[in-house]
Formats: sequence, C-alpha cells, structure tokens
Amino acid sequence: MQYRSLGKTGLRVSELCLGAMTFGRETIERTSYQILDRFLAAGGNFIDTADVYSQGLSETILGSWLKQQKRDDLVIATKIRFPMGDGPNDYGLSRKHILAGVDASLKRLETDYIDLYQVHRWDPDTPLEETLSTLNDLVRAGKVRYLGCSNFKGWHLQKAIDLCRANRWEPFSSLQPLYNLLDRVIEWELVPICQNEGVAIIPWSPLRGGWLSGRYQRGMAGPEKGSRVHTAGEKGWSETWEVYANERTWGIIDEMFAVAREVGKEPVQVALRWLMQRPGVTAPIIGVRTMAHLESNLGSVGWELDPTQMQRLDQVSDLRPPYPYDF
Repeated sequence: MQYRSLGKTGLRVSELCLGAMTFGRETIERTSYQILDRFLAAGGNFIDTADVYSQGLSETILGSWLKQQKRDDLVIATKIRFPMGDGPNDYGLSRKHILAGVDASLKRLETDYIDLYQVHRWDPDTPLEETLSTLNDLVRAGKVRYLGCSNFKGWHLQKAIDLCRANRWEPFSSLQPLYNLLDRVIEWELVPICQNEGVAIIPWSPLRGGWLSGRYQRGMAGPEKGSRVHTAGEKGWSETWEVYANERTWGIIDEMFAVAREVGKEPVQVALRWLMQRPGVTAPIIGVRTMAHLESNLGSVGWELDPTQMQRLDQVSDLRPPYPYDF
C-alpha cells in the first residue's frame, strides 16, 4: 500500500480508503471487524463513515474496533448533514446541528478527535458562513483535525474555498464526489478546481454499485435479484439498470475486461487502478460487504496500468463535454 498526501496538507493516507457504509447494514459486526483487521494488515490507514450510515450503527461498530487499535496510526473520516432524528434541527449544516452532531459522532466512535470531518452535501437553507465558521471552531477546539466536503457543485466548492481564504478559516482539504469510469462529469469543473486549489479527491462508488466489478457484461437481460443494481431499481437509487444498461457502458466494460486479460488482473482491479491513476485522485473509497470483496479490491495496489492502457480506458469512457467546457 502506498501513501499520498491529503491535498496540500501534511496528512498521509493510504491509496485506498475503506468505506464503512456497509457495516451494520449488509455486513454484520463480526465480519466488519475482520474487514477492518485485514485492511489494516494490508497497510490501509484511511477509513470513512458517516453519522447517517445505519443511523449511527456504522460509527458505533467502527468505534468499538477503534478502541482496540493504536488511534494515532489511523485516519478516521466521518460526515454530517442528513437527518438523524425527526426534529427540525436534526439535519442540515446549521451551527446547532453540527455542534450536536460532532459530539454524537465522537461518542459513537469512542475517540477524542476526528481526523477528517466532512459535510455530506450542500445545505441551501443555511448560510455558508455559518457552516464554515462552525467547522473552523471545531478545528480550533481540537475536536477535528481536517475538513472536507462531499457532493458539492463546482461553485459550491469554490465559494467555500474563497470564504475560508478571506476569513482565515480552516479550508476544505478534500472533496468526496461520485467518480468512476462510468461517471466522469466531475472532470469538467470539480477536478480542475481541486487541482488548482490543492484539494484531495477521494471518490465514492468507484465501482458504481457493482457495474464495474466484472459482474455485468454485454448480453445480460437484467441484474441478478438481490444485487446492488437490482436493489437500486426497487429503492430508486441512481445506479439502476435503466440508467446504465446502454452501449457506452458495455463498451467501457468490454475494454475493462480486455485490459484485465492483458495485465493478468480482475476487471474490478483494473477499474480501481484506472481511478487511482487519474489526475488529482488521492484514494478511492472502497465499499465492501465481504472478505472476498476486500481481497479482490486490495489487488488493485502494487502495480500500474501503462500509458497506452490508461489512454484506451480514457477514450472509451470519455464524455463529450457540453458548452462551455468544449471550448
């Protein structure tokens, strides 16, 4: 496992980040501990969760494991924004909710500090100054080490950066966006902002709910029952069969399989490796349900795609940019 700087900070994180969203949902507690142990043994030090994952259960499971570890060897990230109750102040990015939320996360994680505290999504109902000044206070109080955001638009991110610079507040060090071979829209605006401002990119859903896992190939009539893509159709999630079962997707998957045969790797490892070698990317967040999934994902480290292979995957997955990005 290699280590990379989190943006322009001095914090070093593993080139893969372990996502804990499945803990307490698809993955039972005992298996979650095994996954964490194996990730740590492989050299991973970067773990991401959120308060809303299983309404705090993911943080609780991670916290019970964390207290058995050497805390300072690990980089723990969590997020705040989505509802954690039925009250009018149980969601959003107000000062009240953030202050209550960070204390609740610290308690569940059984730790004195959070390494990377991220806002999970833009909040149109709260002035950005209120959110950013509160986050700055958390860093000054020692409850949080670094700050990040997720699911921001380009102007959201740039405005936050500029406000922090003008007020000498602690800035966002990372962006957690949707990014993979199938979803490359962030390259039009968010990636250039991150590169220009020194913001780390830690992509979520690098395999797009299993689409890039090698499970799906041209000629299939539909997703397997019980698969993530099948469940997405039932629950209205974005990685549905209707959205992605098209010629562009099959072309990307065909090329992914071809490259995998050339390098002697699994298709899932090629998909992850491509993302790890993209400009500005620090660490894709892998979300695994089983030990087998983790072992497969770990096979993406310790080697590289050559420039020709990267170019082939770039070209087959390229999106024609709209105006004004085509200028």
